Amino acid sequence: EYMGRSTASCPFRNMVTSATEERSFALRRYYTPAEVSCHNSGDDCWVSFFYRVYDLTPLVKANRGPLVEPLIRAAGQDITHWFNPKTQEPKTFIDPITNLEAFYMPQGRFIHAPPRGPRTDWANDFGTPWWKDSLYWIGNLSRKTRKIKVINMLTHQEDILEVCSEETMLEITSRYKVFNNHTESYTWKRLGRPLDMNLTLEQNHIPDDSEEFERLSIDDDEYIPAVHVYFNDDLSVA
Repeated sequence: EYMGRSTASCPFRNMVTSATEERSFALRRYYTPAEVSCHNSGDDCWVSFFYRVYDLTPLVKANRGPLVEPLIRAAGQDITHWFNPKTQEPKTFIDPITNLEAFYMPQGRFIHAPPRGPRTDWANDFGTPWWKDSLYWIGNLSRKTRKIKVINMLTHQEDILEVCSEETMLEITSRYKVFNNHTESYTWKRLGRPLDMNLTLEQNHIPDDSEEFERLSIDDDEYIPAVHVYFNDDLSVA
């Protein structure tokens, strides 16, 4: 039975905090769905749509009230289904009462969405709506995640990382810092061959066989490719 550690459930839970003032979590090019799901409250509100990840925490905190409730309920989730894939604007429908086109919001009207029908209390001078505002964009959602087992040849500790298939080995090492803060002091190898840290797992000839496993009805966790890390020197200490 595997007795190592894993980041698959809620990675970096103790490393990330709310983005109200200054972001203290590690900004990445790509995030896993599990990472997004950890930010699931009004004080720490991430969502994803169209494979982009948004930190809406500042928006929620600056606009307390019923119009942010749908965002809080959706925190930590993918909300691509809220939007039209062609226009990337909220979905619309023909209102049977007004016979006019309106945003389709079964989850409830959310901030920056116009009300149904003319109203004098709706301020539309907010500028760019949040779903088009790059201010809240913090990275991309991985289109495919995979697991690797990292075996420390100095301590013989084994750890399982859930990583994004688009990430380079150098980016993957930053995920390993949860378990080993001196990862820069190690050489990463696969079957005795040093890995190119500027390439992805696939480009380093570590293929993702999950589709083949699925075809053969084999559990992905039955075989997780292993990467060995060898201690060089304490180069990460000034």
